[in-house]
Amino acid sequence: MINLHHLKSGDTVITSYGGVEREGTILEVDHEEKKVLVSTENENEFWYDLDNLKSIPLTPETLLRLQFHVEDAQSGNGKGTLYVRGPFSVRWYPDGHDPLLVLHFRDEFRQLKHPITLNELQNHYHGMTNYHLE
Repeated sequence: MINLHHLKSGDTVITSYGGVEREGTILEVDHEEKKVLVSTENENEFWYDLDNLKSIPLTPETLLRLQFHVEDAQSGNGKGTLYVRGPFSVRWYPDGHDPLLVLHFRDEFRQLKHPITLNELQNHYHGMTNYHLE
């Protein structure tokens, strides 16, 4: 289950209602009621319980969709694959490597040992750049 404390406005999640799953953007988090207001692709806004939300696993395809590009000169030969978006980068190593991911922005590095979700990347990005990743 998704952790309420990991969710912030602007994060992207999957909503589930009536057996239909849609990607949406979090507009507001109500910590008292443990509900999340999400706007889906058809611009409908609805409050969801945590049971009706799922995180999106972070994949290379997700990074490309977020307008990261592969920096070929800095990838391969055991160095992992480097995905770059402006001054922010994600170095993705093969499974079993320690760390699995290295996030880099200017002089800050974060080494992550386990796979993360899209909303976790969005929170790291915001924490490092003060901008939201959409």
